Amino acid sequence: MEKSVVAAPLPSCFIPFSTPISHIPLPECFTFPFYYQPHPLSIIAAQALQHYLETQNDWVHNFGLKSEYDDTAIGKMFGVLVVQSQDLQLGYLAAFSGKLAGKSLHRQFVPPIYDMLQSEGFFRKEEALLVELNKTIEQLEQSEKLVHLRQQFTLNTKLAEEAIIACKESIKLEKAARKIQREQARQYVDNEAFVALEARLRQESIQQQYFLKDLHKSWKLELESLQHQLDVLEQEIEILKQTRRQKSANLQQWLFEQYQFLNQYRIPKGLETIFGETIHKQPPSGAGDCAAPKLLQYAFQYDLKPIALAEFWWGQSPKLEIRKHKYYYPACRGKCEPILKHMLEGIPLDPNPLLLPAPSGKKVDILYEDDFLLVVHKPEEMLSVPGKSVSDSVLLRIQQKYSKAAAPLMVHRLDRATSGVMLIAKTKHIHKALQQQFLKRVIEKRYVALLDGHVLNNEGTIDLPLRVDLDDRPRQMVCYEHGKSARTHWQVISRNTTQTRLYFFPITGRTHQLRVHAAHPSGLGIPILGDDLYGKPANRLYLHAERLTFTHPASDEKMTFEVLADF
Repeated sequence: MEKSVVAAPLPSCFIPFSTPISHIPLPECFTFPFYYQPHPLSIIAAQALQHYLETQNDWVHNFGLKSEYDDTAIGKMFGVLVVQSQDLQLGYLAAFSGKLAGKSLHRQFVPPIYDMLQSEGFFRKEEALLVELNKTIEQLEQSEKLVHLRQQFTLNTKLAEEAIIACKESIKLEKAARKIQREQARQYVDNEAFVALEARLRQESIQQQYFLKDLHKSWKLELESLQHQLDVLEQEIEILKQTRRQKSANLQQWLFEQYQFLNQYRIPKGLETIFGETIHKQPPSGAGDCAAPKLLQYAFQYDLKPIALAEFWWGQSPKLEIRKHKYYYPACRGKCEPILKHMLEGIPLDPNPLLLPAPSGKKVDILYEDDFLLVVHKPEEMLSVPGKSVSDSVLLRIQQKYSKAAAPLMVHRLDRATSGVMLIAKTKHIHKALQQQFLKRVIEKRYVALLDGHVLNNEGTIDLPLRVDLDDRPRQMVCYEHGKSARTHWQVISRNTTQTRLYFFPITGRTHQLRVHAAHPSGLGIPILGDDLYGKPANRLYLHAERLTFTHPASDEKMTFEVLADF
């Protein structure tokens, strides 16, 4: 008699699909996590999770989903991982990044790689000791005795300096007086009397020097006494600070060791090892607490095969970054890329579109050419200059038409996804002259864009400083502390039922400036249609550099070139 095979029970976080999915084919490869369009199964899973978030009563978290802006709100990135069990059942796992409602563990979601919030855990106990150390250090630094000693030392140092300066000034004046006495005595007294006077004046000088020396000594002893008392107290504080630094470093080291990430072969790899292979060497804050690593870790622990991944934002956008409610986003590169490189080892992935050459049939049209420069039209989805992995670009194609000695030079760039008019110099002299026009902001640029929503006003100017998101390059973020000035004037051309067509007139030329100024809540708050970084993907990015006006460096003629958008 054959023995029946009993399937292992499914883990608690495995959620079966509640709608029919048999008609949906499985993807051939797993999702490339840093650039993707969600698979239909991922979308169904994400929608089911979103329904749960809208209807659950298990916990309370302020996502800021009211119409007005809420400074206390914290939006959150959620993720779903479609998985297949050993007996070929399809379902999905759910996760959130960081903490949710002040906790790391919640029903319906996979657990963290390590839960730092365990009340009786080693981390919380050591953290409590560090908190007590901080309190003790703060109390000692603010103690009445230490404050009084520091004030007294500062005061006495000032008094000592003033007393010594006054003494030296007095010695200087009396020395001048003695000099006058000598000069007068030489004229009116005999030699014997002059010798006696000279001896007395010399003795006065010696006594004043002794007095100055004693004054130095007395103040030095006074200050040394105060400094000693200060040193005793400050040394006690420094010893506690050294203890705190050591405990903090040990705790951080211990914490790194708790974050062990599995791959499909169940090979663990720790945070320090993973990030030790990167240029920064040290793991960034929060590494390992994002949704994607949590999901894959749980899948590998319970022998679930990863099928497709998707992450979406839920709630109000952060002040600096751009996150839209319910929009899908890739995994962050700074924290997740090194970790996922290990976790996805050996798993076939969808190709990275950014490493693919421009689609066939794309060509660079030359709009104008003379002995000094070229004006060209760049198609969308082509690099301006060669990248690390893709050499095909506008510059390469133009350079191939010329000898190496006369290789053209790119004056400015457009994003890969942006089409439009570009300027290329033929000599270094012309290149420098044209760049100066860009730097002095005398070149006039006009872009046309189609925004994925209604812009209420008809025109305006956006002034939002930008810097790169260090955890998620090449995304840019608004930063008033470290960002570079970025200004854009805009003007609505037309509106339809769902979209707004407008002109952008960039005053500065920062990376992704128009895309961020369009999408950021403090800008227009509506992303450009097809913006896969700050909005939703489409068949293309609907942004086109339509018009460029500059002064020809050789002829001093003002020239304008225009290519109307084909959308």
